[in-house]
Amino acid sequence: MSIDSLDIIPFQNNTKLNVEIPGSKSISNRSLILSVLNYGKVNLKGILESDDVNIMIVALKKLGVKIEIENNNSIFVYGTGGKLSVKKAILNVGNAGTVARFLTALLALQYDGEYLLDGSVAMRERPMKGLIDALKIHGTKFSFIDKKNHFPLKIIPNGLNTENWEIDARLSSQILSAILIISPYIPGETRIQLMKDTVSKPFVKMTIEMMSQFSENSEFRVVEDNNIFQIGHFKYKLKGGLYAIEPDATAASYFLSLPIAINGSVHVKNIQNCQLQGDIDYAKVISSCGVTIKKDQFGLIASVNSKIKGGDFNFNDISDTFLTLAALSPILKTPLKISGIAHTRNQETDRVSGMVSQLRKIVSYVKEAEDFIYIEPYENLNKFIGSNLISIETYEDHRFAMSFSVLGSFDLFGNQSPWIKILDPMCCAKTFPEFFEVLSLCRTNTV
Repeated sequence: MSIDSLDIIPFQNNTKLNVEIPGSKSISNRSLILSVLNYGKVNLKGILESDDVNIMIVALKKLGVKIEIENNNSIFVYGTGGKLSVKKAILNVGNAGTVARFLTALLALQYDGEYLLDGSVAMRERPMKGLIDALKIHGTKFSFIDKKNHFPLKIIPNGLNTENWEIDARLSSQILSAILIISPYIPGETRIQLMKDTVSKPFVKMTIEMMSQFSENSEFRVVEDNNIFQIGHFKYKLKGGLYAIEPDATAASYFLSLPIAINGSVHVKNIQNCQLQGDIDYAKVISSCGVTIKKDQFGLIASVNSKIKGGDFNFNDISDTFLTLAALSPILKTPLKISGIAHTRNQETDRVSGMVSQLRKIVSYVKEAEDFIYIEPYENLNKFIGSNLISIETYEDHRFAMSFSVLGSFDLFGNQSPWIKILDPMCCAKTFPEFFEVLSLCRTNTV
C-alpha cells in the first residue's frame, strides 16, 4: 500500500520503551555474495527483509543461484564457488549501492557471458567509476548505454588477472569492498593499493572480518598496511554452514536517539554485542551530547535525564548516522556541527544539501559547506512553528524519513499534536520496511 504522507504523533514525555531491531542491510548483502562464493550450502539466519536485500536475492536467482526462503528471516543459499550458470541476463539494482557494486564485481569474475545492469534514476548518478576503471584494466569489458561510467551498462567478463590493483575508492568504500570480496578467487595473490584514502573505513573492516568468517581459517590471509591490501589465495567454506546476521546498528541509531525526543529511555534489544558494524559508535556520539548509554545482557539502554547539547563531531566513519543527529538539532540546546560527510552527497541523494534544505524549515540558522553543516536551533521552537505542520521532503531516501520521524516524536506543544509530516514515508522499505510500525508499537511496548 502506497502512502503519500504520514503525520508523526508525538510521544508522552518520560516514557520507557523496549524495541527490537531487524538484521543489518550491510551484513545481509555481503553475506549473500559471500554465500554464492562459498563452496556448499549456507543458512543465513536473521537476514533483513527489505527492498535492498530483496533486489540482491532476485538478481542472484536470475543468475542461476539456488536460494530457498524460509520463515523467520532465514534463507538457504546454495554456494557455487562463485561460478554462475546463467551467462546472459538483464538485472535491475534499484538504488541499492551494495547490490550495484558487489554484483558488478561478481559478474566480472566470470569467464564469459553478457550482462546488462540498470537501476533507478538516482542509481544512474551514483559513483561507479573507481570500480569500473579497476575492472577494465584487469580484463572486464564495459559498454555504456547513456553516460560513461554510469548505469545502465553492459558487462562482458573475461575473468580477472593477477596484476597489482590500483583503486580509487574516495567516493565509496563499497568500491574497495567489492574487489576485496572476490579477490581470493582471482588467480594467485592479489595486491590492492588505494590511490587515495577511502571513506567509511569501518565498512571495509566489516568486509574483511566477514571474509575471515566465511573462509577456512587456516588459509585466510588479508594484510593491510598504509592503504595497501595483500590478499592470499583461499576458498570460502563456512564452517557449519550457518551464519547469524547482526541487528542493524544504523537502524538502532534512531531508537538510541529517541530518548532525546521523549525525555525518557529506550531499551534497544540484541545490539550489545555488535562486532562488525562501525555505526554502533553512534552511541558514543550521543553520549557526548548528554545521553546516558548503559549495556546489559539484553541490549543497550539509552536514557535522558537532562538537557541535550550539540557539539562538533566528525562522522566520516559513521556517515549513515549523521542524519539521525542532524534531524534532532532543532531540539538540542546548543549549536551542532557535523563534518566528514562530503561523500554522502553521492548516496541515495545529496544528503548534505537535502538535510540543510529541510532543517531551514525549523532551525534559526544553517551553514552548508562541502564537508560540513553547522546548525543553530531556535530558543523557542514552538513559537516559531505555531500551528504549522512541517512537511519533510525525503528525496526517496529512507534515512530522511526515519531521522525526521524521531524528531516528530518530540511533544513540541505538550498535547501530543503532530507538527511533523513525512512525505513518501514508505521509502524506508529500502532498509527498514516496518519502521513506522515499530515506532508506533513503541507507544505501547513500555518497560
